[in-house]
Amino acid sequence: MTSYFSEASFKFLRGLARHNDKAWFNAHRAQYEEHVRQPFLQLIADLQPGLARVSEHFRADPRTQGGSLFRIYRDARFSHDKSPYKSWQGARLFHQRRREVPAPSFYIHLQPGESFVGAGIWHPEPDVQRRIRQFIFDNPASWKNAAHAPALRRHFDLEQAEKLVRPPRGFPAEFEFIDDLKHRNWVIWRTLDDATMTGPRLRSTLDKDLARLGPFVDYLCAALDLEF
Repeated sequence: MTSYFSEASFKFLRGLARHNDKAWFNAHRAQYEEHVRQPFLQLIADLQPGLARVSEHFRADPRTQGGSLFRIYRDARFSHDKSPYKSWQGARLFHQRRREVPAPSFYIHLQPGESFVGAGIWHPEPDVQRRIRQFIFDNPASWKNAAHAPALRRHFDLEQAEKLVRPPRGFPAEFEFIDDLKHRNWVIWRTLDDATMTGPRLRSTLDKDLARLGPFVDYLCAALDLEF
């Protein structure tokens, strides 16, 4: 079993959070490469076989450009926070058709004390939200199995951020899953403690998590007419 991250990974990210500027990052770029970026790329590569067993249409892509790993640089053009770097590192395991149509994904997040794994669709356009809501309304039993199965919910929570105050127009308030229709994002996630992130069982843990998350992602793919 392989350990990917270490206390040095978290030390770099904590330092970046305190000194979020170009000079500090350039002075510590070697630590970023050695303890964060390269281990994460290796983890992504090692997750692909397990992900393929979950779905042949999703990719854990270790390419340095256009792959699963998000850039450490922030897009601060439209933000009041002009910090140039993220204080975390994330990776998206994406659907092979992600550039053609909106699609759900799996996600892994590395951050001291705030690491997590999850899956779903984040900030979809209004027409995509409508399609998912209608699909849940038309297929409630399958939604119950995909998002509320006890075996899943023992490990994962349904993200509760950014919800409508009232039921969306056109759906009856007495619908069994009306609260789920209020969501703007449909994401299931769970935290991963620092010991798990730095330990030798990280890959096996994530392999199990991706398998558990598969039915939820499958449901969202069905809602959006995507293969799974």
